[in-house]
Amino acid sequence: MALRTIPIRQAANRPNLFMGGDREMVMFSGLLAFTLIFSAFEFKAFVFGVILWTFALYVLRLMAKNDPQLRQVYLRHRKYREYYASRSTPFYNNSAAQEKQYR
Repeated sequence: MALRTIPIRQAANRPNLFMGGDREMVMFSGLLAFTLIFSAFEFKAFVFGVILWTFALYVLRLMAKNDPQLRQVYLRHRKYREYYASRSTPFYNNSAAQEKQYR
């Protein structure tokens, strides 16, 4: 008797992208460019805001092409501590001298 296979549809596993980049970062960069343009209300600010947003969109698309989950990976990386002291149990406290020895 053969095992039954269930196909995993691509739509359920697709990353959450907007305009080719990470959704939140693209929208936030657009918001920054929009506020720059309308707070200064000058032609120079308009040009700079459009250039800023197109450059940010280009970089975010490159990031998403490399790894669509890059922002989530980076945020998880930032949560990790620099040093985890080795312990035999979770209730053991290393002294400051012991921790300094391994840094």
